Amino acid sequence: MRSRRGIEEFSVSFLDVICCGFGAIILLLMITKTVEPILLEKSNQNLQGQVQQREQALFEIRGQIRELRRQINSSSSDLDTKLTQLADLKRQLQQILGQFDNLSEAQEDISTESLQLAEAKQSLTDEMQRLLGMDFKRSSGLVGGITVDSEYIIFIIDTSGSMQSVAWPRVLQKVSETLSIYPQVKGIQIMNDMGDYMFSRYAGAWIEDTPALRNSIITTLQTWAPFSNSSPVEGITMAINTYYDPEKRISLYVFGDDYTGNSIEEVVEAVEAVNVMDERGRRRVRIHAVGFPVYLDRPNARVYRFAALMRELAFRNDGTFVGLAE
Repeated sequence: MRSRRGIEEFSVSFLDVICCGFGAIILLLMITKTVEPILLEKSNQNLQGQVQQREQALFEIRGQIRELRRQINSSSSDLDTKLTQLADLKRQLQQILGQFDNLSEAQEDISTESLQLAEAKQSLTDEMQRLLGMDFKRSSGLVGGITVDSEYIIFIIDTSGSMQSVAWPRVLQKVSETLSIYPQVKGIQIMNDMGDYMFSRYAGAWIEDTPALRNSIITTLQTWAPFSNSSPVEGITMAINTYYDPEKRISLYVFGDDYTGNSIEEVVEAVEAVNVMDERGRRRVRIHAVGFPVYLDRPNARVYRFAALMRELAFRNDGTFVGLAE
């Protein structure tokens, strides 16, 4: 009896233990199944938050990349602009250097021309001395300025081919300017260097000074081209012999560029013979002269002779010689 009872107690205890173990397992399983969804849900929420943060960070990084690219492109554009400006500055510098070289060459040319001009002046002086003769002397110093106290004016104009082809526009200008410094005179006459009259109907007479006749003189002068031998001697002597009057104040204006004669002294003496001094020591007429720069680019003895002749004639006959520049 005692053995059987012992077996029954053991079986009941064993069953209790087994039941308690299964109960614990079931309890654990229930706890596990209840907690797991909550943890998973929290875990999902955390992951979504991290994903959003990463996406936000990615967007910010992409924005920064775009800004950096824009800055790089802008810098590249600025660099291209700077390089273009630098190229322009280099080109301008080359131009300035070229202009400087040209100016330097021009300065050298000016210095050379100045030297040539000085040599030409010296040659002119030497040529005048040779043509006038070693014993030729002047009675006094040079006269400066043109005296405009005359009541009658006569133009003696060289109508040679060189004057017509090169200097004629300036001849028209200087005749107009000369007339303008005499607002009103008592008589005008126009002759060429050979003594031919512009207006044959006024030969030996005076042209009345009126605005209409002054305009007619300038208009006719534009196409006036009688024969000329480039020597003013004939015109000067004819004008003095024809128009001298002790009661009249007369000025001759000789326009020319060349003298084809041989002896300056003979011409000076021939003019002095007809343009004698009066009792007050004054010449019958004043002789002014204007030299035109036709042969300055190729100077020769004829140019020197004309300048020497007209300077001496003007000096000895109470006038002035003016040599025009180009």
